[in-house]
Amino acid sequence: MSARRRHPRTRENPVLRLLDRLERDPRPDPVIDALGAGIRSLPLGRGRDVLHGTWLGHPVHPLLVQVPIGSWLSAAVLDLRGDRSREAGLLVGVGVAAAVPAALTGAVDWAELQRPQMRVGLVHALSNTAALGLYTASLACRATGRTRAGRTLGFLGLMAAGAGGMLGGHLAYRQAAGANHAEAVPHLVTPGWHRIGALDDFPPGLPVRRSVDDVPVMVLRRTDGAIHALADRCSHLAGPLSEGTVSDGCVRCPWHGSVFRLSDGLNVSGPAIAPQPAFEVRVTDEQVEVRLRGQEGTGADAGEPDLNLSEAGHEHSR
Repeated sequence: MSARRRHPRTRENPVLRLLDRLERDPRPDPVIDALGAGIRSLPLGRGRDVLHGTWLGHPVHPLLVQVPIGSWLSAAVLDLRGDRSREAGLLVGVGVAAAVPAALTGAVDWAELQRPQMRVGLVHALSNTAALGLYTASLACRATGRTRAGRTLGFLGLMAAGAGGMLGGHLAYRQAAGANHAEAVPHLVTPGWHRIGALDDFPPGLPVRRSVDDVPVMVLRRTDGAIHALADRCSHLAGPLSEGTVSDGCVRCPWHGSVFRLSDGLNVSGPAIAPQPAFEVRVTDEQVEVRLRGQEGTGADAGEPDLNLSEAGHEHSR
């Protein structure tokens, strides 16, 4: 009789197991609430959108963190040689200076995340704060001639920064913090017109949620007769725009306050850093139909002329 084969047991990564526990641990929540409220209350004005990266189209924080990490890693390489203490110290100083604006952008983004993301983000911030403290002490030691202690503190700082970087990667790639949560819409909606209901099903001034190819769509019929349609799930963290507030030709997400222009989905203010997919709208036989803008096969040469009510009437601007 042949030997019975046993399938190898799949073992869960212990680091991921710890991170999953961290995501579910409510003990840091009082600290998170206090810190988040404090950051959101900072009088940053339009500077908050600059820190989010609304102007850039993606978060600024991952871009800025390259400077301290790169500087500190380069300093460690020079420290291993042992004969470039002055150059290594210069790189440590550059990293310390660059870490401050990087931390500010990260804090502003962190304050607008979901609870499990904020729990991981808090430890990420603590790791990076420890790295900054160690490198600041390393710089002080180097300045006073204690080069060996400066090198030791630098290596410890690099370890802390590495741990923080790993947590940042978990936030970005496993928890999708900073990702565009509406990116999949053009890949899910089939080309062409889609009927979403009778004209009377859309009361003027009231956002209504409909579905196109299982993609939620927010539809708003304005009092002047124009109709707008946007993907319903906010590009920031998939909040329901159909439950948001409408004013000045824009809709505000009820979760984190991102504002999108109804006419074309432009992200007027953050924390969203990507626009909202927008739909063209027409009415045929008292039935409302939509098709995704910019999709292949949906241009003016792809079908018959139509009445696009989203362009009718006077367009309000924020």
